[in-house]
Amino acid sequence: MSAPSADVFQERTRPLSWQNLGKTIAAGYIPLILATLVVFVPLLWMMLSSLKEPGEIVTTDLAILPRNPNLQNYVEATSTVPFPRFFLNSVIVTAVGSTLKCVLAVFTAYALVFIRFPFKRVIFLLILVALMVPPQVSVLPNYVLIASMGGLNTYWGIILPGLGTAFGTFLLRQHFLTLPPAILESAEIDGAGHWRKLWQIVVPVSVPSIATVALVTIVSEWNEYIWPLIVTDHPDMMTLPVGLTQLVNSEGSTQNWGMLMAGAVIVLVPILIIFAALQRYIVSGLTQGSVTG
Repeated sequence: MSAPSADVFQERTRPLSWQNLGKTIAAGYIPLILATLVVFVPLLWMMLSSLKEPGEIVTTDLAILPRNPNLQNYVEATSTVPFPRFFLNSVIVTAVGSTLKCVLAVFTAYALVFIRFPFKRVIFLLILVALMVPPQVSVLPNYVLIASMGGLNTYWGIILPGLGTAFGTFLLRQHFLTLPPAILESAEIDGAGHWRKLWQIVVPVSVPSIATVALVTIVSEWNEYIWPLIVTDHPDMMTLPVGLTQLVNSEGSTQNWGMLMAGAVIVLVPILIIFAALQRYIVSGLTQGSVTG
């Protein structure tokens, strides 16, 4: 049997050959486009529905674009329930909670990698176990504890039970393990302590990983629903997801789907903006912590 010719071999290995382009489109672009549509189409439909009149949403005639776009649904949503107060509560809880979570994750990950102390491996194993435990399991014990401390309808009562972030600690630990030991050894020779090594060496070179933890934490804090619903029953302390429930239960909102869609847009748009601003750190942050030394 004769060997394949050079022309056939080049045709098979050329990056821009029809065979390679077909494989790239079929295995790469088509699944990516389908996944994007699955995520984006419901959001687009929700935003368009928030600009429609009530009769345009519940109808047998499918209308994708609103005939007369207007912001009346947003006006009704903000006047039916105190959305400005809900928004302020969500900003406070998210800003304080995510900041404390990230700081604690940095401290914990640094200690697990660069400080010697007894039972360090056991503690890390417990952190891995915490990743596997559903958060709903701790709802009842946390409620009993916070209620006994007088934390119902308070900011600290909403924030305190979720300060531990096993995901952030795990991700940052994996990244810290990849840092060259020579850098920290040189700083130690120069007389730098743990505090200086952490803030002047470790944190600056770990910005992508820390930004990834911050983004995940901000999204989870902003969208948290179960715990704020349990520990708050006063409108002045409710966050946006809980306030959206109040909008659903308000009089006259059952048939006004446009107003409900407007409320959902108010809840989602801020976090989408933050995600768009920080999403470039996600891939680099996750890949930095994917290899251990």
